[in-house]
Amino acid sequence: MSQDNDSLPVRDDGHNCFVCGPHNAIGLRVKFQLDGDVCRGEFTPGRDHCGYDGITHGGILFSLLDDVMANWLYLKGLRCFTAKCEIRYRNPLPVGCRVLLAGKSLKRKRNVVVMEGLASRADTAEAIAECQASFFIES
Repeated sequence: MSQDNDSLPVRDDGHNCFVCGPHNAIGLRVKFQLDGDVCRGEFTPGRDHCGYDGITHGGILFSLLDDVMANWLYLKGLRCFTAKCEIRYRNPLPVGCRVLLAGKSLKRKRNVVVMEGLASRADTAEAIAECQASFFIES
Protein backbone atom coordinates (compact mmCIF):
# COMPACT_ATOMS: atom_id res chain seq x y z
CA MET A 1 0.00 0.00 0.00
CA SER A 2 1.49 3.34 -0.99
CA GLN A 3 1.83 6.24 1.37
CA ASP A 4 0.21 9.46 0.24
CA ASN A 5 3.01 11.97 -0.13
CA ASP A 6 0.57 14.72 0.92
CA SER A 7 0.82 13.40 4.48
CA LEU A 8 4.62 13.77 4.50
CA PRO A 9 6.52 16.87 5.66
CA VAL A 10 6.47 19.71 3.13
CA ARG A 11 9.92 20.23 1.61
CA ASP A 12 11.12 23.06 -0.58
CA ASP A 13 14.79 22.18 -0.99
CA GLY A 14 14.58 19.82 -3.97
CA HIS A 15 12.46 21.64 -6.55
CA ASN A 16 15.37 21.94 -8.99
CA CYS A 17 16.64 18.36 -8.71
CA PHE A 18 17.53 17.00 -12.17
CA VAL A 19 15.66 13.74 -11.60
CA CYS A 20 12.63 14.67 -9.49
CA GLY A 21 12.47 18.46 -9.36
CA PRO A 22 9.22 19.88 -10.75
CA HIS A 23 10.89 23.21 -11.62
CA ASN A 24 13.91 21.89 -13.55
CA ALA A 25 13.27 22.78 -17.20
CA ILE A 26 15.55 20.01 -18.52
CA GLY A 27 14.90 17.53 -15.71
CA LEU A 28 13.28 14.11 -15.78
CA ARG A 29 10.47 15.09 -13.34
CA VAL A 30 10.06 11.63 -11.84
CA LYS A 31 7.48 11.43 -9.06
CA PHE A 32 8.44 9.18 -6.17
CA GLN A 33 6.26 7.74 -3.42
CA LEU A 34 6.71 5.46 -0.47
CA ASP A 35 5.07 2.06 -0.75
CA GLY A 36 5.57 0.40 2.62
CA ASP A 37 9.33 0.04 3.03
CA VAL A 38 10.07 0.78 -0.64
CA CYS A 39 10.32 4.05 -2.55
CA ARG A 40 8.91 3.70 -6.06
CA GLY A 41 8.92 5.72 -9.26
CA GLU A 42 8.80 5.22 -13.00
CA PHE A 43 10.22 6.87 -16.08
CA THR A 44 9.99 6.49 -19.85
CA PRO A 45 13.19 7.61 -21.59
CA GLY A 46 13.01 9.55 -24.84
CA ARG A 47 15.43 10.20 -27.68
CA ASP A 48 17.18 12.91 -25.65
CA HIS A 49 18.20 10.28 -23.06
CA CYS A 50 20.27 8.09 -25.43
CA GLY A 51 23.82 6.90 -25.37
CA TYR A 52 23.81 4.73 -28.48
CA ASP A 53 20.88 5.33 -30.82
CA GLY A 54 17.74 3.83 -29.33
CA ILE A 55 19.38 2.85 -26.00
CA THR A 56 19.07 4.80 -22.75
CA HIS A 57 22.36 6.28 -21.52
CA GLY A 58 23.82 4.54 -18.46
CA GLY A 59 24.23 7.90 -16.71
CA ILE A 60 20.49 8.47 -16.89
CA LEU A 61 19.90 5.04 -15.34
CA PHE A 62 22.47 5.78 -12.63
CA SER A 63 20.77 9.10 -11.85
CA LEU A 64 17.35 7.43 -11.64
CA LEU A 65 18.62 4.78 -9.23
CA ASP A 66 20.54 7.29 -7.12
CA ASP A 67 17.40 9.39 -6.79
CA VAL A 68 14.97 6.58 -5.95
CA MET A 69 17.27 5.63 -3.06
CA ALA A 70 17.77 9.24 -1.95
CA ASN A 71 14.02 9.84 -2.10
CA TRP A 72 13.42 6.98 0.33
CA LEU A 73 15.28 9.17 2.83
CA TYR A 74 14.00 12.52 1.54
CA LEU A 75 10.36 11.46 1.81
CA LYS A 76 11.01 10.50 5.42
CA GLY A 77 12.16 14.06 6.12
CA LEU A 78 15.91 13.41 5.98
CA ARG A 79 18.46 15.35 3.94
CA CYS A 80 21.17 13.12 2.50
CA PHE A 81 24.10 13.02 0.11
CA THR A 82 25.46 10.07 -1.85
CA ALA A 83 28.74 8.86 -0.34
CA LYS A 84 29.35 6.00 -2.75
CA CYS A 85 27.40 3.87 -5.17
CA GLU A 86 28.15 0.66 -7.02
CA ILE A 87 25.94 -0.12 -9.98
CA ARG A 88 25.62 -3.20 -12.13
CA TYR A 89 24.02 -2.86 -15.54
CA ARG A 90 22.26 -6.07 -16.55
CA ASN A 91 20.43 -5.27 -19.78
CA PRO A 92 20.05 -2.30 -22.13
CA LEU A 93 16.92 -0.18 -21.81
CA PRO A 94 15.40 0.75 -25.17
CA VAL A 95 14.17 4.32 -25.57
CA GLY A 96 10.41 4.46 -25.10
CA CYS A 97 10.38 1.50 -22.69
CA ARG A 98 8.98 2.42 -19.28
CA VAL A 99 11.31 1.57 -16.40
CA LEU A 100 10.13 0.88 -12.84
CA LEU A 101 12.35 2.08 -10.01
CA ALA A 102 12.53 0.74 -6.47
CA GLY A 103 14.74 1.79 -3.58
CA LYS A 104 14.93 0.53 -0.02
CA SER A 105 17.08 0.76 3.08
CA LEU A 106 19.28 -2.16 4.05
CA LYS A 107 20.87 -0.82 7.24
CA ARG A 108 21.79 2.33 9.14
CA LYS A 109 24.82 3.01 11.28
CA ARG A 110 24.91 6.47 12.87
CA ASN A 111 24.72 8.96 10.01
CA VAL A 112 25.25 6.50 7.13
CA VAL A 113 22.43 4.54 5.49
CA VAL A 114 23.09 1.69 3.07
CA MET A 115 20.47 1.54 0.34
CA GLU A 116 19.59 -0.78 -2.53
CA GLY A 117 18.08 0.22 -5.87
CA LEU A 118 16.57 -1.69 -8.77
CA ALA A 119 15.48 -0.58 -12.25
CA SER A 120 13.35 -3.04 -14.23
CA ARG A 121 11.35 -2.98 -17.43
CA ALA A 122 7.65 -2.38 -16.85
CA ASP A 123 6.63 -4.64 -19.73
CA THR A 124 8.72 -7.73 -18.92
CA ALA A 125 9.99 -7.18 -15.34
CA GLU A 126 13.52 -7.81 -16.70
CA ALA A 127 16.22 -6.25 -14.51
CA ILE A 128 17.96 -3.35 -16.24
CA ALA A 129 20.30 -2.25 -13.45
CA GLU A 130 20.77 -2.68 -9.73
CA CYS A 131 22.90 -0.87 -7.23
CA GLN A 132 23.91 -0.52 -3.63
CA ALA A 133 24.84 2.85 -2.18
CA SER A 134 25.79 4.56 1.05
CA PHE A 135 24.24 7.91 1.91
CA PHE A 136 25.41 10.44 4.50
CA ILE A 137 22.55 11.83 6.56
CA GLU A 138 22.98 15.52 7.25
CA SER A 139 22.56 16.26 10.95
